[in-house]
Order: sequence, then structure tokens, then C-alpha cells
Amino acid sequence: MGYGGPAMDVSGQAAEADGDAALAAPAPGRRSRRERREAAASEPLVVDVDVVVVGAGQAGLSAGYHLRRAGLVAVGTSGWERAARTFVVLDENPRPGGAWQHRWPALTMGAAHRVHDLPGMALRPTGDGEPAALVVPEYFGQYEEAFELQVQRPVRADRVTDDGTGRLVVSTHHVDHPEAAVLWRARGLVNASGTWTKPFWPAYPGQWTFRGRQLHTRDFRTPGELADGPVVVVGGGTSAVQILLLLAPLTATTWVTRRPPQWVDAEFTPEYGRDSVARVAERTAAGLPPGSVVSATGLPLTPVYREGIAAGVLRARPMFERVVPEGVVFPAGPAPVGWVDGPTTVEARTILWATGFRAALDHLAPLGLRGPGGGIVMDGTQVAADHRVQLVGYGPSASTIGANRAGREAVQNLLRVLDAGR
Repeated sequence: MGYGGPAMDVSGQAAEADGDAALAAPAPGRRSRRERREAAASEPLVVDVDVVVVGAGQAGLSAGYHLRRAGLVAVGTSGWERAARTFVVLDENPRPGGAWQHRWPALTMGAAHRVHDLPGMALRPTGDGEPAALVVPEYFGQYEEAFELQVQRPVRADRVTDDGTGRLVVSTHHVDHPEAAVLWRARGLVNASGTWTKPFWPAYPGQWTFRGRQLHTRDFRTPGELADGPVVVVGGGTSAVQILLLLAPLTATTWVTRRPPQWVDAEFTPEYGRDSVARVAERTAAGLPPGSVVSATGLPLTPVYREGIAAGVLRARPMFERVVPEGVVFPAGPAPVGWVDGPTTVEARTILWATGFRAALDHLAPLGLRGPGGGIVMDGTQVAADHRVQLVGYGPSASTIGANRAGREAVQNLLRVLDAGR
């Protein structure tokens, strides 16, 4: 369920013209009845709930599930207005699937990081060749329906403020109808906004003199679109590796990384995953920005990756010094240990920046949560400075298995906050 458009209330019924029900009262003054009606209709809806969940990816859906299990009722469920405790899940995507719906079509379930089952409902068995951009959104959509999460979409959270009474105010608007705004007044917030909307583009000298195309991972669709000339792929993570392997049969590629590739000749067991998560948690507990996933896990030496290394596709060069109109220029001399040598100048038709993403937390800026280290000091999923705010899919909970656990932990933390404020 989503906003019904301008002047619609959250149950999908047309709001009363005189501002009854959810609309704020008209501003006082000597105005005509029509002017007062128009003023009331232009005001955002104000809705009180106990918990707002921002984002309906893996972490947000996990949180919604555990809120339901704890007895909270989703906005949009029949009779929700009379429920003792309520929650709402907001998502700015047009349909279920979180960031998975935007992944490149060639990313298969076999190549994707393992998608862990959401709590209470298993992902159907899939073939390795099935596209993740179809399988995962289908699963998420079925999950939302099965557990009646009533996700409001496409709805964007613009900013979160403190109203001075102990409540958080989440200001939102309908993506397709910006004039349709709602203020959600909540006692707690689960932020699961992820990273997809905030791609990281590093800056290098001469970058904007390049005459070819520059893309970020989030812009990549099919390898055939880049088959018209050599491609320089920048980045040391799994996405860079997967894209290189897709491009290599079609065109010349050059792999460039800021650090030597971190190949790990070890099985990615649950124990290994927990150790990696713990390393990220140490950073967030210290108030530092979360590091990249690959910095904690490394790159697994799978048979496919070993073949790519042997073929010379997955052999990286150190970062270039500058970008020139026709390509990139590397430092002269032999490459440092961990990288391979190559020509000083490499021509390119495309530079693809597989340089990752940053947490999409701009809407939380009014709360002043960031510390001197540039990150947010965390105690698990809980923001140390404000226990009403839970960050899931952030730092140690950015993996799919971590997101599930984080959803449960965030709800447990907020239940204590709600109980304390009875």
C-alpha cells in the first residue's frame, strides 16, 4: 500500500476537505471557508505510530517481521488505528526487492553473494543461472504479502527530526507525487535505507577530461553495452571481479585497485562470516565509518576466479596517476608487490568505477548522530547517543545474514524503549 496521492490519508481514502482525521488544523486568520479548506489540504498528513522502518530490503523486512511477532500492527492493516502499538515500513523503490531489483540482469544467483532466508519463510530453491534481479524481488514481494507488512511505496524519507517531546518526526513524500507529504511521529526508528542510492565516485586528476563514458557499478546493465572498446574497471571488490569476467570475452579489460587484491584461500563458512562481521563491528563501536565488505571478508578463490587469474583477467594494476582524454596514465617503473606491470598509458572507451557505496544516512543529519571520527558510535544496532534510533544494514549488519540478526536485535532494543516510555 502506498500514499493515495495528493490529499489522501494513510488508509487510502480521500481526506476530508475540512482537514478532519489526519490533516493538521487550518491556520487561523480571517480567510474564507474555501481558503481554509485549501490551506488544510496543502498541509502534510500527521500520523502517530510507535515505530517507523525506513527501507524494505533484507534488514527492513526482517525488522518488520519481528515487529509483527512482538504484536505491533502495520499501518494499513484493517483496524490498525485502534491497535495498542503500530509500525509502518516505508520504501522508496517502486516495487519489492530492495536494491536487488536494480542489479544488472547478468548477475545470477550463483554469482551473487549468498542470499540468506528471511526469518519465517525460506527462499525457494533456485538454479545458479537464474537472474538475482528477478528471483530476490519475487521472494521479497511474497514475504511482504505473507506477513502483511503493508509496505508504503514509493515513499522517500527526507529528514528525521526530534520534535522536543520525545518523539522522532520522519518527514516523507510520495516519489511520484512530491506534494503528497506525510509526517510520521514515532517513538522509535529502524533505519534500513542501505547504500544503493549513494554510490561512491572517487576523484582523480583529469577525470572530467575523459572523452569516453564513465559509469558506476549501479549504472552497469549488460556487458554488450560496453563491447565497443577497452574498459578500465576500478575497484577491488566482488562487483569489479564479476564485471571483469563478464566483459573479458567481449573486449580488452584492465583491472585497477587501490590495494592489491585480497584473495582468500579459505571456505566462507558461518564462522568465517562471523569473524568478518566482528571486525566491522569494532569500527562502528569506535565511531569510525564502516569499511568495505571486501576489506573484512577478502575475495574467495573460487574455481571461476582461479581461472580468471590464470587467464590474466583478474590480475590487477595499481591506481593510475591521472585520467587523460583517451584513457589513463600509470606511474612509470615496475609495479609494487601484489600488482602486475603494464604499459604506462592505457587507452579506454569506458571507465567503470566499481568503487562501492556509502550508507544513505543524509536524512538522519538533523539528529547530529555522527561523531568526530566521521562515523556513528554504535552499540550493536543501537545508536549509542540515541537509543530510539536503530541502524540495520549498516556496518556489521550489511551482509544478508547480518541483516536478519540485526532486524531482530533492533526490535528487541526498541521494545525496551517503548516499554520504558509507557
